[in-house]
Amino acid sequence: MERPMEGATVGPADGAREWPIDEVARMSGVTARTLRHYDEIGLLPPARIAGNGRRCYGERQLLLLQQILVLRTLGLGLPEIGRVLADQVDEVEALRGHRRRLLAERDRLDALAATVSRTIADLEQSRKDGTAMTAINRPENLFEGVQPSQYQESLRDFPEHAEEVARRVAGMTPQDVEAGQRARTAQMIRLAELMTAGHAADAAPVQDEIDTQYRTLTELRAVTADEFRAIGRSCVDNDGWRAAYEQIAPGLAVYQRDAIEAYVRTRLS
Repeated sequence: MERPMEGATVGPADGAREWPIDEVARMSGVTARTLRHYDEIGLLPPARIAGNGRRCYGERQLLLLQQILVLRTLGLGLPEIGRVLADQVDEVEALRGHRRRLLAERDRLDALAATVSRTIADLEQSRKDGTAMTAINRPENLFEGVQPSQYQESLRDFPEHAEEVARRVAGMTPQDVEAGQRARTAQMIRLAELMTAGHAADAAPVQDEIDTQYRTLTELRAVTADEFRAIGRSCVDNDGWRAAYEQIAPGLAVYQRDAIEAYVRTRLS
């Protein structure tokens, strides 16, 4: 007899394997709060609700969760993901399509990382020599690989805020989305510059940058001190978000987290 996968139990009805919500959260890196939100909006109902009220998920739900996370990584909002999942007929063919999109996104991120690395090197050289940035001779080089992608992925463990972002983005033109993406990339570069220059995470110039980030968030909806602190921690704890920061500059994810922590402690407490 085949043994259940680690962490799985055998369902009471048909002997199918299933996993409680806390185990699914551990395996996937998605919080139980987010899984409950997916259930509440009808995106990922559990296989069943146990007698103690705890949600339990089967193999089919795990496959659906994988697709949801892949599509979120590709920049789709939850309403659009719901439509994609509802329209797909063959799971294998759907996964092949997701894989093609992931490979394209990998190429985009490689180009973006190369662009930002060149910009940092250019900035450092221009400051050393007292000359203008080489990239400004061809300013389009600053934006190579910087193409629109949804901001929601960085907030996937904050579903209410991510949904508000998705709603705003849905009403924006492609040009507006692209401008927003470029602004966020420029923000990360500025923070990397401050880190490279030796400013502590709680230094005034750094805190001014964090203040800009916080005000941008609160333009969408109110953000509590605890929420902002949690967003800062996700820069390190979320593998995908940490990788994005580390592509800009090694150590930037921790620097961003520490800067937000200092901001919350000194300005939001």
